[in-house]
Parts: sequence; structure tokens; C-alpha cells
Amino acid sequence: MAIGSGLGAQLGISAESTYGTFVAPSKFIEFTKESLVLKKTTAQSAGIAAGRLLALSSRRVLTRKEVSGSIDLEVTNKGVGLLLQALMGTTVTPVQQAVTTAYLQTHTLADTAGKSLTIQKGVPLTTGTVTDKSFLGCKVTSAEFACEVGGMLTGSFEFDGKTCDEAQTLATASYPAMSPFHFGQMAVKTGTFGTETARDGVRKMAVKIERPQAVERFYAGQSGLKKEPISNDQVKITGTMETDYIDTVLDDLHTSDGATSLVWEFIGPIIASTYAETFRITLPAVHFDEGPPVVDGFDVIKPTLQFTGLYDGTNLPKIEYMSTDVTL
Repeated sequence: MAIGSGLGAQLGISAESTYGTFVAPSKFIEFTKESLVLKKTTAQSAGIAAGRLLALSSRRVLTRKEVSGSIDLEVTNKGVGLLLQALMGTTVTPVQQAVTTAYLQTHTLADTAGKSLTIQKGVPLTTGTVTDKSFLGCKVTSAEFACEVGGMLTGSFEFDGKTCDEAQTLATASYPAMSPFHFGQMAVKTGTFGTETARDGVRKMAVKIERPQAVERFYAGQSGLKKEPISNDQVKITGTMETDYIDTVLDDLHTSDGATSLVWEFIGPIIASTYAETFRITLPAVHFDEGPPVVDGFDVIKPTLQFTGLYDGTNLPKIEYMSTDVTL
């Protein structure tokens, strides 16, 4: 029996071959909180019958179902690949580095058609029995990554899903030894794409990637369930960077509205040879929208710059993930 509280909870994920069709979990992720829920739409008959004062229970109908919610987690050196693939859209196979145990995943921005997940949630009763809720057809609609002084790299993933299946067998959770990326491993670089140089004075970073989708694809003949959402707007990439006012490089970019390539990376311990655990976001063209320095008292000037990621016409945004994961 599990512990009868959140201490006994689990989340398992797997990539689906067909949207909304259950696939038993292949990975179990450690999370800090989640809010995945089944949302239902009901209709109640309002027919008038002589003397009836209350609507009939038998005349209430369930007209549609869907799933929404989020998962918050610490980004670790293993097990994050499936979430990154569902966010970015590219079908990724980890590439072995030389003959080492290091494998590189390169998640380049692409359409997310066909990229859905089964997310199986184990929720403990106070008795210690863990109930199964398998959320099918889960599509990532946005994700935000953030890290600040003294903190870990965190990720928050928003989902839209097809339905919840409570008739599956709860998988037995297993977790590999892993560790989180953190501020002590963080670097921020700007400049010409491919030759970016490190920026000094960065105290906090956040990047949000939004994947707008048509999530209201409810049609006749689908038993009140939706078809796979389709991208219906351009991807939106935004972020913030909190700094000390050490130099004017970023301030000048804000003034001129010039573009720069931005690399936000975390380099962990060496896996083998020269290959280290890595989490890296590359945005080939960002423009700073707000953040000119202001004097707000006696303390060091701390501009917080807000930026937008755009397409430079050649290179697409990407997330690189180096780990010992042989598969996603």
C-alpha cells in the first residue's frame, strides 16, 4: 500500500501512436504539483410536466468531455525528452556522442501534429490505495522554464487532452537516479548566431513557449470527444531576464530594437569524454521590448528586460538535451 497522501502519488507518461489511444507509461516523472482534470459538459432537460417542481435526474445528459491542466517539475538530467518533443514538435531520436554513454536530443521547433501523450496519474486514497486516472490525447499548449539565483531550473507544462480513462491498470512507478539542473550551472549568451558570448550580471531568466491550437474540434459522431487539436496561430516565444546593470549591451539592443541570438544553457557534470549533461535553449533572434534601466533608490540598478523570440529567416529555435537517455 502507498502512503495515503500526495507522498504516494505518481505520474507516468508515454508517447501515443494514435491521438487519444492509451499507451502504458514508459517514463515516470518526478513533479512538484499537477492540476490535470477531466472537464465535462452536461445539459439538463427543462421540459414542463404538470406538478413537477424539480428537474428529473434521468433527463440530465453528458454531452462532451475534455482534459485540461498543468504539470510543474524540476528539469532533471534524465527523463524529460518526451515532454520536450511534445512541446517542440520534431520527432527526435537521441544521437550517441562518439562511443560514449552520452546521447544528444535536438528538439527543433516544428508543428506538433501527431505529438500527443498518455499521462497516467496515480492518486492515493487516505487508505493508501492508489487510484488510476489515465489522461489520453494530451497536447502541450505551452511551457515555461525559469531559474533564479540559488534555485533550480523549473518547467511548467500546460496541457489540453481528449478524455480520462479510469479503467486502465496503474503502472508500477520506477525512477532512475537523476539530479536537477540549477543556477550554479547556468549561463546566458547573446550575439551572432553560433558565436554568442556570455553575458555577465544575469540573476534570473524565464522563457515561455506557447503553441496555440484549435482545441474545440467537437464534431457529431465522436461521442462527445474532440479530434486532435490543430495549430491555429503562430508560435509565441517570450521571456524575461533580470540583471544587474553591468554594461549597456542589452540596453543598447532595447534602444535600437536590434535582434540578437540568445542562448540559455545549463551545463552539468561530464557524462563521458567531453560530453556533459546539458539543457540548452537557443533563440536565434530576440528583440527586447521593455527594460530600460531606472534608478529606484540606493541599490544597484537592476533592469528586468522582456523579450520576444522571432524567426531569423534561417535558423529555428531549438532545445538541446544531453543525457544518458538512450530513448525518449
